[in-house]
Amino acid sequence: MTPAPAPGTATNAAAAPTASGELRKPVILAVDDDPQVLRAVRRDLRGAYADRYRILGASSAGEALKVLDTLDERGHDPALFLVDQRMPDMTGVDFLLEAVSRFPDARRVLLTAYAETDAAITAINKVRLDYYLMKPWDPPAERLFPVLDDLLSDWLAAYRPAYQGIHVAGHVVSARTHAVRDFLTRNGQPFRFLNVATDPEGQRLLAQHATASTELPLVAFPDGTVLPAPGNAELATQLGLATTASRPHYDTVIIGAGPAGLAAGVYAASEGLSTLLLDADSPGGQAGTSSLIENYLGFPSGLSGGDLTRRAVSQAGRFGAELLHPVEAVGLRPAGPARIITLADGSDISAETVLLSTGVSYNRLDIPGADRFEGEGLYYGAATTESSSCISHHVFIVGGANSAGQAAIHFAKYAARVTVLVRAGSLEAGMSQYLVDEIHRTTNIEVRVSTRVLALDGDQHLERITLMNDRTGTETEEAARFVFTFIGARPRTGWLDGVVECDGHAFVLTGPDLLHAGKPPASWPLERDPLLLETSVPGVFAAGDVRAQSIKRVASGVGEGAMAVALMHRYRAASGGGRPEQGR
Repeated sequence: MTPAPAPGTATNAAAAPTASGELRKPVILAVDDDPQVLRAVRRDLRGAYADRYRILGASSAGEALKVLDTLDERGHDPALFLVDQRMPDMTGVDFLLEAVSRFPDARRVLLTAYAETDAAITAINKVRLDYYLMKPWDPPAERLFPVLDDLLSDWLAAYRPAYQGIHVAGHVVSARTHAVRDFLTRNGQPFRFLNVATDPEGQRLLAQHATASTELPLVAFPDGTVLPAPGNAELATQLGLATTASRPHYDTVIIGAGPAGLAAGVYAASEGLSTLLLDADSPGGQAGTSSLIENYLGFPSGLSGGDLTRRAVSQAGRFGAELLHPVEAVGLRPAGPARIITLADGSDISAETVLLSTGVSYNRLDIPGADRFEGEGLYYGAATTESSSCISHHVFIVGGANSAGQAAIHFAKYAARVTVLVRAGSLEAGMSQYLVDEIHRTTNIEVRVSTRVLALDGDQHLERITLMNDRTGTETEEAARFVFTFIGARPRTGWLDGVVECDGHAFVLTGPDLLHAGKPPASWPLERDPLLLETSVPGVFAAGDVRAQSIKRVASGVGEGAMAVALMHRYRAASGGGRPEQGR
């Protein structure tokens, strides 16, 4: 996985680069001994480029050389030098000679007070000057920025920053390595994967930290910490993810940070409710693993599940919602007006209202070899972290709903061939037409209907798949390295057994679905009927895929999450603890 760009901040003249813990931008360095000119050039540069570059300034060549020392020492990359020719301690040409000996790829612009042809020719010959400008350069939008835009564009096209982020060294096909890569990806943490079988850097890392008990993958962090085969909790601690609530009681606790939970978090926090979101894994739920959601309102070109999750998490946080993950809820009980949530570490958090939005998990394949190869060739869900591993391979997609279609189109960009295995007689039976059409247009995707998986086999990792065509009764065995399954879903409600009423498939019943012959269940303690998304426990609501009879779509989950907050307001107002529900 390629590292994200490294941003930083503009600083004072001759200021040192940001501390190593901060992400960094490339540098534009302006050098001029005239304070008024230096202020003007820094002002103009900041106005145009501060969002992408750190703007540094120096009032003399000597001061600028000290800045170069610091840049060199800390591994910062200058993109462009904008240097005055006439300075008392050193000419601009002489300074550029020194600068390009250290940073030969940086672009060079010379500032002159008037047309100095000799200086310009000297600079072109001696330091390969890219451009020279006469002062003043007003208006900058016409005389300065177009020149710099071209130079910076050329520099960026060839820029290859030294990677200083997280490294994951392990085997390409490994359940533990997959779990680490998947956690980092879903939490928006850039990393570089090193295959210890072929990558010299990965082999060096393993040799440096090899012990009798070393387990793969090794995860190396920029601060020097190296963790062997870390679990999610250990990674979360190292990454500084919040796993402890800031208070013992909240107006609402939302359990599950998929689309429904995140939408509820945004609306609840924006309306002044103290709001806590908990997720046992990573925000986004199943939708967070989608490579491209093309039918979500307002995004005509589509957006990835990761992008949707990132935006929603940021939005909820901006309104003051807290998000804890990976933090698992294992118990729920009413206690007077409060609802008590017990966490996996044994601690309790109380809330006036609770939203259950824990979503669903893909059903497991109940065939020989499924348990053995999980994470080592068999993956449940899109597992887009494995995209690069699938290059030039044959990928099998099991399932016929939208999630399977999105995965097939995504992996077709990497794999030599993608085969979609559908138990139904056609793709149209369970998939949106836009996905069906796109699959048929993609030349390296093959669809096999009336086909199911009988077995998986291999040695150290998955190597073969056995298929059955139910229409012809033909059984075949084929080579297979990667199988991704999307075969229905089961709700994550095992921890709620005996707490809230569920249907025969363990989906949570809410509102009218709780009524029997027009009456609520015998355990219902109130005179009124349950509200639309309210469970059999007053003040506990359910939204999204975990709810019985819900529509399994991202947009409907978002809508239910927002609706649940309106119903929470109604519950709180009736209980004397809140204000009437809010508008948009």
